[in-house]
Amino acid sequence: MTKGTPTENLDMFPARPSTAGMTTKVVKGSLWTLAGQVAPLMVSLGTTPFTIRLLGAEGYGVFILIGLIPIYLGFADFGMSMASTKFGSEAYAEGDEEKEARIVRTAALIALMTSVPVAALLMIFAPQLIGLFNVPPVYTADAILALRLASITFVINFLCGIFNTPQLARLRMDLNTLVNASSRILGLIATPIVLYLGYGIVGAITVLLAASLLNLAGHLIASRKHLTMLFGFRIEPSLLPAMAKFGFGVIAAGIAGLLLANVEKGVLSSLASVKELAFYSVAFIVASSITMFSSAMSQSLMPAFSQLNRGGQSDDSISFLFSTVVRLNIIWLLPASVFLILVAETFFTIWAGSEFGQGSTAPFYVLLIGLAFHVVTYIPFTLLMAAGRSDLIAKIYWAELFPYLLLVWLLVSRFGAVGAAAAWSMRIIADCLILLFATRRLTGIKLEYLPVVRILLAGSILAIPGFLMFLTSLPISVVGFVYLVFAVLYGFLLWRFVLTRSEIDWLRLRISGLASFRFNT
Repeated sequence: MTKGTPTENLDMFPARPSTAGMTTKVVKGSLWTLAGQVAPLMVSLGTTPFTIRLLGAEGYGVFILIGLIPIYLGFADFGMSMASTKFGSEAYAEGDEEKEARIVRTAALIALMTSVPVAALLMIFAPQLIGLFNVPPVYTADAILALRLASITFVINFLCGIFNTPQLARLRMDLNTLVNASSRILGLIATPIVLYLGYGIVGAITVLLAASLLNLAGHLIASRKHLTMLFGFRIEPSLLPAMAKFGFGVIAAGIAGLLLANVEKGVLSSLASVKELAFYSVAFIVASSITMFSSAMSQSLMPAFSQLNRGGQSDDSISFLFSTVVRLNIIWLLPASVFLILVAETFFTIWAGSEFGQGSTAPFYVLLIGLAFHVVTYIPFTLLMAAGRSDLIAKIYWAELFPYLLLVWLLVSRFGAVGAAAAWSMRIIADCLILLFATRRLTGIKLEYLPVVRILLAGSILAIPGFLMFLTSLPISVVGFVYLVFAVLYGFLLWRFVLTRSEIDWLRLRISGLASFRFNT
């Protein structure tokens, strides 16, 4: 799409309620999802210190351990959370709400059939599992009971991820976010209160169970409002083979992805030191913040792509959404990345100490390169999942595993944490290119590169504050002021040379609407 070329208005898709104004819905939904991630995070920053002090270091470690064991069994729903969103969104795009309800119930049934036995095994073998993790004897009895409670919680969480499908299919991310965030925030607030009253680890895990039940109830009420046929007994047997195949691909991709996401940490600890692992981990946590918007957007994109694939839309509509969201991510990625580069060393020094300021900054810079590509990778990944190609993603991940392990070993043995960051970034760059190629080959949807080049050319001016920081001894306040000036100039260049006329009109309409709303209120 070139400058000034007429395009479909963002709200001018064919008259199906599920696809009208899809780009607008995706952006709004992404912002709601992002808000739903940030709000509990802010509450957690306030409540976690109280939880740590009330449990003590060892008790808090046991509390975290109990929460981690079910998380690593996240594949136990057989991929039905994502399958429900995909197939349910397709049924909604067809206008068949009865079929949509049957799909949700089918996904829930499969998830229960696969996760309940896992939960039962957790309950039965809880003493043996706790014994494997060197839990202090004083906490053993509580840890066993807490793990049994947590095994119930993780089954309920699977159901939450399935019964929110009617909200996701209609891109009602506001409802989905309010239900998820409110229950999580209430759990975070209640946890230190329960601990203060003396109920210990078991009480804290019980709070999480209650929060999950509240979450499930909220999703059932909100989804029932939009899908009146949600409750019933009929399932969709005709889709069982397709859902099972898709779920198997999700599981295979998830296991490989889990290994790919963590192997460099284990190798770093073995070949270098735990101190290098600490430097790398802190750098990774901070650098990953740049992907929050993209990960939030992927939750909206999954039902959006599924509906466009099934709703009789042309490839042009899917390509338009695909290219638009890639451009949106790159537009904000450039100033965000430069800002993080400017403040990284100072932030690490203040937040974690001077040792981390020296040890985490270099791997942070290298990780940021990979994460810039990771932001884009979410989009072809989601499109392939919406197209039902979870099996292809699984094959790609498993094919990467051994070469990646070798690359990690070579780089970590020579460069420590920086080597681990380089290996991770190289894999992510390869992931991005492979998935973009696979998307083009299998779906015919290709990224329009000319608009991306225009964004990169406009964003090149943001390198100037970076050069000032690295090549001069100017104080960070002066560099920060220069950054703000060039960020404004970057925005002007986007408006003048990058955004299309229809996008500018769309922005003006939204800004004027917001101003009118504020004036009227």
